[in-house]
Amino acid sequence: MAAHTDNEIVIAAPLDLVWEMTNDLENWPQLFSEYASVEVLQRSGDTTTFRLTMHPDENGKIWSWVSERETARDVRTVWARRVETGPFAFMNIRWEYDEEPEGTRMRWTQDFEMKPDAPVDDAGMTEHINRNSKIQMELIRDKIEQRARARVGA
Repeated sequence: MAAHTDNEIVIAAPLDLVWEMTNDLENWPQLFSEYASVEVLQRSGDTTTFRLTMHPDENGKIWSWVSERETARDVRTVWARRVETGPFAFMNIRWEYDEEPEGTRMRWTQDFEMKPDAPVDDAGMTEHINRNSKIQMELIRDKIEQRARARVGA
């Protein structure tokens, strides 16, 4: 049984800055609190294959996987999927960016299914993703808005 999450936030910053900062994969460990490292494995046009490694979880386990990410600036969308799925049967993520009067709306939708032997089921992972997306989106918003204010002040 597949699961779906849909989370969004408005960032008081121009689309170009939001796009630039959130698609700078090598800087993700400074943008997200959960990632310890990003290793770019291959770039081909607008598609990047990379390894993400998280900080240890509450049990000391370090999760790491390979994902593929394709950016399409002209339609303000990014599609990503896990190549090494780990506990997921599959995981697909779409990032969408829209200009708003207040700034830029960033939306993450995730479609996934957990493997039968995964440590959590679809409902548990849905709850985790929804809770963590809110935390990560707020951190990202704050960092981008700080950069936007610094640019205006410069």
